[in-house]
Amino acid sequence: MILHSKAAAHGSLTICGARVLDPGAGVDALLDVKIEKGTITELAQPGGKKSAGKAVEAEGLILAPAFVDPHVHLRTPGREDEETIASGSAAAAAGGYCAILAMPNTSPTVDNAAVLGALIEQAQEEAQIPTGFMAAISRGLKGEELTEMGELADAGAAAFSDDGQPVRSAALMRRALQYAGSTGRRLALHCEEKTLSSRGQMHEGAVSAELGLAGYPSVAESVAVGRDLALAAYEGQPIHLMHLSTSESVELLRRALVDGVQVSAEVTPHHLCLTDEAVRTLDTNLKMNPPLGSETDRLALIEALRSGAISCIATDHAPHARQEKDVPFEAAPSGVTGLETAFAALYTHLVEPGLLPLETLLDRMSAGPAQAFDLPVPRIGVGEPANLVLLDLEATWLVREERFRSLSANSWLLGEALRGEVVLTVAAGRVVCGSERVTA
Repeated sequence: MILHSKAAAHGSLTICGARVLDPGAGVDALLDVKIEKGTITELAQPGGKKSAGKAVEAEGLILAPAFVDPHVHLRTPGREDEETIASGSAAAAAGGYCAILAMPNTSPTVDNAAVLGALIEQAQEEAQIPTGFMAAISRGLKGEELTEMGELADAGAAAFSDDGQPVRSAALMRRALQYAGSTGRRLALHCEEKTLSSRGQMHEGAVSAELGLAGYPSVAESVAVGRDLALAAYEGQPIHLMHLSTSESVELLRRALVDGVQVSAEVTPHHLCLTDEAVRTLDTNLKMNPPLGSETDRLALIEALRSGAISCIATDHAPHARQEKDVPFEAAPSGVTGLETAFAALYTHLVEPGLLPLETLLDRMSAGPAQAFDLPVPRIGVGEPANLVLLDLEATWLVREERFRSLSANSWLLGEALRGEVVLTVAAGRVVCGSERVTA
């Protein structure tokens, strides 16, 4: 059991008359969906006899499998002023998620069973939705000594990652692949060659030159991607590539998949929607690692997402305190929030303009991430756990700090009007967002 949350609520709930859209299960129909004790018990034609229990009227709305985010920073332990398990999981619920995986680059680092165990206990008390925790690959994320991966896997680690830092040593990466393989958990890798990127403030290119900001060359990512793919192929072990951002990385990924390397990959909403042109504003909420790339990079990422070479959308939700971002661009930390805006941002920027089918977006936000980490895949079918998101594709809403459940508001979308809104989330059989729509 690697996902943890409050106990599911019992009772009966029927979601009435929605367009039920589950691409993986081949479902696209107007249906009433009945839930009993956290499990989907009936899919029926709308307009039939009303069931006893509570109901949600959903005519004109889309009901889809809820989302899974494999890359979230909850800042616990150590920076609970920026995010907590309670606030971060509430933000995820508001964004339509039924499961998240949290990164280990906390203070202290999640590099031993004691820290991991304490987080799991806390999640069982506070998490609004099922929450899992990755453990570090190396002690203290220093890249010098491996963690006790077997012990951490036994304690409930969902995967291993040094996110925030690359594993700099190829020899240590090789040993990490060998040890992770024996645990049945995979490595989730931040690919960056620090000797190339260390001074970089944004993507190296024409915009960085015009702004006079130190450039982060795209090869800093792709050379590390190439190394890690080669090591994974040599060891015959699976890896997951985090937050890809360059066309060169996409090409390496494609070749590796053709060659049979066991690799999955993710991309973030901000890398799919924005380019380095946005950085001309010097808004520190546009500073992230890896940085926003060129239009060529963005289009390559979209095509890889559409084809399935990239199977996951992950927010890399990275909360920061206001005072940390309220500094000159060069001094600001990297990272943006994203849990509460991911679907609407991608629907607005990709689906409505015709760059990505809605069905593909739903799959890459739900089934793709779940399959990459061997998590339960949300499905809409009789006998399946109720993990559902109800979407209003006609709704337009303004991204405002006041509506965030997250404790931090370092969003690249502040002030933007988006189309597509999450109106109800059911996670592990429990209504975790939108309870005001439920009637007796």
